[in-house]
Amino acid sequence: MTEPSRAVPPPFAAAVPALKLRYLQGYPAELLAPVQGLLADKKLHALLLRRYPERHTVRSDKALVDYVGELKAQFMKSAPPLAKVAFDSRLQIVHQALGTHTTVSRVQGSQLKAKRELRVASLFKDAPARFLRMIVVHELAHLREREHGKAFYALCQHMEADYHQLEFDTRLWLTALDLEGPAAP
Repeated sequence: MTEPSRAVPPPFAAAVPALKLRYLQGYPAELLAPVQGLLADKKLHALLLRRYPERHTVRSDKALVDYVGELKAQFMKSAPPLAKVAFDSRLQIVHQALGTHTTVSRVQGSQLKAKRELRVASLFKDAPARFLRMIVVHELAHLREREHGKAFYALCQHMEADYHQLEFDTRLWLTALDLEGPAAP
């Protein structure tokens, strides 16, 4: 009786289990294989920082309010106003929340008043500039489109032409932070 043949996986496949790639779930294996190789060699973070070397100056809630306001004025003039914009250290990356857009409703007399808030994970204070823009564009798109559908992503691409690539690269950056830690200066 002969044993069934077993395919030998590439050397880096076992180095980074798929379970560790939580931000990249749903992407095809052929796209993730090079990523796993970079992670095994601890080179993913450095590669992303070479690709996105520009830093932003948005470090405070006030600066974030101005940044979001500029993007909103440029692309979404008729969207409802935002009552609050802030970095939020409580957003849990574990729960896949990098930013949130919420509507807080209150009864005032006989009327129902809604206030909209936009929060960005504090982690993005130290992110490349394009990653912060991608998160803000994503949350601003929720002002018009609640669900992640075709119209939502079309609006994201209207505000940021490279939206899909930036979203993928942001996911790579988060994975690198998880598995490699912050990049050395």
